[in-house]
Amino acid sequence: MLSTVIYILGIVAAIWCVLDIFKSNKLEPLYKVLLSIAVLAFSWVGFAVYYFLIRKKL
Repeated sequence: MLSTVIYILGIVAAIWCVLDIFKSNKLEPLYKVLLSIAVLAFSWVGFAVYYFLIRKKL
């Protein structure tokens, strides 16, 4: 039960990151696609890296 909730929260966080990536005007389209794939592939790790390292630079 708890693992399902954590899994769903990870998917929601990853989707939020992808939407935030595509809203940015500073990134090239190829970089947006590659970054989105990375965030979706590594759900929680990708979310953490994006939120704490990459988001501030955009």
